[in-house]
Amino acid sequence: MTTLNETSSCVAQYDAQALPVSAAQAIVREWATPVTTIERVPLHDALNRVLAQDIVSPIAVPAHDNSAMDGYAFSSAALGGVASEIALSVAGKALAGHPFTGEIAATQCVRVMTGATMPPGCDTVVPQENVARDDDTIRFSTLTLKAGANRRLAGEDLARGAVALKAGRIVRASDLGLLASLGIGEMPVRRRLRVAFFSTGDELRSIGQPLDAGCVYDSNRYTLFAMLKRLHLDPIDLGVIRDEPAALEDALRTAAASADVVITSGGVSVGEADLTRQMLRVLGDVAFWSLAMRPGRPLAFGRIWSGGKPGVGEPAIFFGLPGNPVAVMATFYQIVREVLLLMSGANVTAPAQVRAACRQPIRKRPGRTEFQRGVAERDAQGEWHVTPTGSQGSGVLSSMSEANCFIVLAHEQADLDPGDAVDIMLFDGLI
Repeated sequence: MTTLNETSSCVAQYDAQALPVSAAQAIVREWATPVTTIERVPLHDALNRVLAQDIVSPIAVPAHDNSAMDGYAFSSAALGGVASEIALSVAGKALAGHPFTGEIAATQCVRVMTGATMPPGCDTVVPQENVARDDDTIRFSTLTLKAGANRRLAGEDLARGAVALKAGRIVRASDLGLLASLGIGEMPVRRRLRVAFFSTGDELRSIGQPLDAGCVYDSNRYTLFAMLKRLHLDPIDLGVIRDEPAALEDALRTAAASADVVITSGGVSVGEADLTRQMLRVLGDVAFWSLAMRPGRPLAFGRIWSGGKPGVGEPAIFFGLPGNPVAVMATFYQIVREVLLLMSGANVTAPAQVRAACRQPIRKRPGRTEFQRGVAERDAQGEWHVTPTGSQGSGVLSSMSEANCFIVLAHEQADLDPGDAVDIMLFDGLI
């Protein structure tokens, strides 16, 4: 893992007040240490958990050669003649779970249903819709039928001893079915990551409280809770903490003692009342304070300790997010999300981006990465187009509800004209 001194050296290469987003992403990725505790859970409880170890198949799937469709199984030796049509007599029937165990001659076949074990001596299946049957005799064309047709081989899906699922996978519904097909009833998963979070500010009120002059309802805790739950982590909501040094210190120490990661919103800019910055200088190690990013310039990242000073008590990774609600969401998805997944032990791929044509001008100042909110759609030819939602202020939370993508404007990118191509990050599957 990158040390604090190494991180500080990296940050020093840039403007200390505006670390490029790509550099920040690299730093936080280096600090991500996966949880080590492993739990065994039944399949019903394993959905969306992170697989801790490879799952090796104890059996071959399928266990026997079987029919891929309803039809008639026979030996491909019958195809060796010059005739374009052959006739076979039906010797019996095979159903899934009820195999045919007799012996057949080269001029015979067995009626089979999908999934039925291939009868002894049979290696080919002719579909029933291609057959004319008269009592116990069938006739069919051989012109388009090859030896081994419509037969599934034993182990074709999964060989015995092969890795069925790899460690680091976030378990999906299909995975549960796969393990059930192997007779596996439980699986090893990593402990869920614990993430404590709270909002800071004397102006914040919780839902149900009256709004005094100059106060606002706290929305950030609700978006943070939802974003954490969507990653299937264990969120710990510590509420709203007032702008009082003692209260903030107590909250940070409590959070570090109970969680792997601590996330706050507000209190990390340069105002006189931004106590989080001041407190972190006492409680922990700080890697960086500010990003060349819009929205989301004020963002603190480092480590805090429950004992009140570095190296004492329990450590926790710390993210101090901005106070503006859109900036909270943008920084979470561009900086925090990947680290939480890595710390959960998951194999992580970057969110997919596609190219889209701008429908209207987009203003952009070089020297920072911007994540504007946009509405993307595809035209009749399947090409993507995107339109900004309007005001891109970091306090306009309604823009996140209206949008269906981030418009990703690179660090050195400048203004765009209508028709110019731009990268977009679709919300579907992300938010």
